Amino acid sequence: MKLSTREALNGYLFFSPGLLGFLVFMAFPILFSLYLSFTSYNMYNSPKWVGLLNYKIMFTEDPLFYKSLGNTLYYVALSVPLNTAFGVLIAILMNQKVKGIRLFRTIFFLPSVVSGVAVALLWQWILDGNFGLINSFLSNFGITGPGWLTDEHWSKPSMVLMNLWAVGGGMIVYLAGLQGVPRTLYEAAKVDGAGRLRQFWNITLPMLTPTIFFNVIMGILGGFQVFLQAYIMTGGGPNNSTLFYAFLLYNKAFKDLQMGYASALAWVLLFITMVFTLIILKTSSRWVYYEGSEQR
Repeated sequence: MKLSTREALNGYLFFSPGLLGFLVFMAFPILFSLYLSFTSYNMYNSPKWVGLLNYKIMFTEDPLFYKSLGNTLYYVALSVPLNTAFGVLIAILMNQKVKGIRLFRTIFFLPSVVSGVAVALLWQWILDGNFGLINSFLSNFGITGPGWLTDEHWSKPSMVLMNLWAVGGGMIVYLAGLQGVPRTLYEAAKVDGAGRLRQFWNITLPMLTPTIFFNVIMGILGGFQVFLQAYIMTGGGPNNSTLFYAFLLYNKAFKDLQMGYASALAWVLLFITMVFTLIILKTSSRWVYYEGSEQR
């Protein structure tokens, strides 16, 4: 056997476990869910082919589809910009050379690694309308706080507020991006008389745009999959105001046992996230700056 053939066989041999795992645990479930989206399937009986019926029901007969989609879009539109702004701001503060800065970085990062269920239970107490921490604090000033989780006008903003708790995860990425900015740029700007605000606007922010680009995409993908907070804290209420898309998908699949319809919901979600991601990718050349490149 030739040496090149033997090396090729060895390569395929070492590659085969990963390929097999991908085919069995990823490719097959994905393709099977696509098939199920065209069927009626309750996990007890064999899937029954119904064609586009699930999609027709989704777009024309299911009001919860549009309700959940609207809730999710609201959450994404509010949480992604806020997380980006606060993440950049905190990263700049954590990039200062002061005593004990590593301790502060750790403190800000820790909430992002705490169990999601524990965080949800903690914030359920903080946002409780009767004896929660926020309303108890407001009562000291004679202010009656709202029902954060029981008022449909405040429930989604409450979820966005809670999401800021884990801004430390994005902060670490922004911090890495800040520390990659060449110091010579700031030194040259100081020589030219640029102040801190001008340095931030003309140096820090442009050099940070690749990191912002990455975090925005990850934030959009994560935002469209928000589920745990509503599941633990509100159960989708009040009045379906926190019935997010992933929560509706969960209910259809595991409560109503409409696996075919749930699969159709999953594929529509995939299409929606792909559209938003492609829009960000398409427009990135206008606002993302890479060192050595020119913006269009």
